Amino acid sequence: MAKLIYSMITSLDGYAEAAEGDLGTGAESPEVHTFIGDLFRPVRTFLYGRRVYETMLFWETAHTLPDIPPHIRQYALDWQAAEKIVYSTTLESVSSATTRLERSFDPEAVRRLKAESDHDLSVDGPNLAAQAIKAGLVDEYHLFITSSVVGGGKRFFPDGIRLDLELVEQRSFDVGLIYARYRTR
Repeated sequence: MAKLIYSMITSLDGYAEAAEGDLGTGAESPEVHTFIGDLFRPVRTFLYGRRVYETMLFWETAHTLPDIPPHIRQYALDWQAAEKIVYSTTLESVSSATTRLERSFDPEAVRRLKAESDHDLSVDGPNLAAQAIKAGLVDEYHLFITSSVVGGGKRFFPDGIRLDLELVEQRSFDVGLIYARYRTR
């Protein structure tokens, strides 16, 4: 059975989206970006909400940019090859290959997808992930924690949920970013 992974860059105070400004990521570092690419290469299905999907569309053509570094090109090619499922009630259509549009998040359909898949899946975006967390579908949490405190925004973990997690991997990067991978107990 495949794992469902929830991963995002978060501020030190736990926000996946800042109310104002950015998260001060550090993810643009070649070392961090290469690590993320290697980490998510085995993930062959991405579950997105509309906003995250629209942000990720950059990768559909990123490989065509002039003088693109090899790690960026590889990430683009991996993303293009993966299946994408976009959950949106407002998006008219999807414009990337290997992508389908679903109008609502169906936990049972995702449960079946996990059971039938021979590769891991990722859910991206705090709103969509909250639905997967509440349905008990998320197996691992991969946090890329910045050194910024942003004071508000959209939290990585939804309110009203208690999770007991096991830390299974951690790594720090020279740019100040900390990677922490947790498994659901």
